Amino acid sequence: MFNTIKIANKNVGDHYPTFIIAELSANHNHDIDLAKKTIKAAKESGADAIKLQTYTADTITIDCDNDYFRINQGTIWDGKTLYNLYKEAYTPWEWQKDLKDYAESLGLILFSSPFDCTSVDFLEKLNVPAYKVASFEITDIPLIKYIASKHKPIIISTGIANLADIEEAVNTCKNAGNDNIVLLKCTSAYPAPFKDANLKTIPNLAETFNVVTGLSDHTLGSSLAIASIALGAKVIEKHFILDKNINSPDASFSMIPKEFKNMVSSIREVEKALGSINYSLSDKVKKNKIFARSLFVVKDMKKGEKITKQNVKSIRPGYGLHPKYYEDILGKKIKFDTKKGIPLSWNIIE
Repeated sequence: MFNTIKIANKNVGDHYPTFIIAELSANHNHDIDLAKKTIKAAKESGADAIKLQTYTADTITIDCDNDYFRINQGTIWDGKTLYNLYKEAYTPWEWQKDLKDYAESLGLILFSSPFDCTSVDFLEKLNVPAYKVASFEITDIPLIKYIASKHKPIIISTGIANLADIEEAVNTCKNAGNDNIVLLKCTSAYPAPFKDANLKTIPNLAETFNVVTGLSDHTLGSSLAIASIALGAKVIEKHFILDKNINSPDASFSMIPKEFKNMVSSIREVEKALGSINYSLSDKVKKNKIFARSLFVVKDMKKGEKITKQNVKSIRPGYGLHPKYYEDILGKKIKFDTKKGIPLSWNIIE
């Protein structure tokens, strides 16, 4: 059974190219022109889709400055309150139709992560082709149920989830009649350390839940994203920024266009290299097989002379007898005078 879904005009899953998402996140610095420039750069860098986040500080948390709401977890945002961080990072809702229209004019798919039911309703009016459930919302079962009820593809990051959490989220979607599910292996640390990536989870997610799988990657660089393709990842999500000097909460773990383009290029190369299970040889390899070893006369030999390990050897190239016959022909005699450098064949052996 093959796992595939369709997002807008793109088939995603087995036997299709990896679906590559550029996450805009807060990297617009509250400048819609910068947001559009970033979207254009994402398209030019090879992204298939651009992803927004749809929330306000008030839809995701409350304005409170006690210890519960102040970040103190060893993150790049320590010292801020959740409210102030999200106020700084959110994407204005009044931009989002304009950004969607602009992205689509470039041939990019645009969708978003909603963080409450009002944002789902808003995105429904925009007719987004898919939804993303962020890692920290995977336990918000009522929200997932509401998103799934829209019967659009639902991409779920698993960054803070254990197996039971993932199972509950998947079952919630399926019970709502929506099995167009993608699970993204994710490590919810910013940036994420390589040692915590556990990429081998990707094929296990696919096997366990029978869904399309991929990677939402917060590590620095592209090595994990590229490696995940060999493990069956069919969706890759990376934060994307036009310039690291932009004052964004996510700048430190976002990719600039050149990095993103190189990552996409490498992913496409790995896809070609993976191919299929195939033991046949290409025409080029068949041609080059002539450089394999075979049995050659390596000293001048007289008619009737015995073949020994000194006068016949297995060497390159491959014009002579197969080396598997070496033990069989030792001690046999040569029918004709034979010069050094002549390939051994049965017609010159008595």
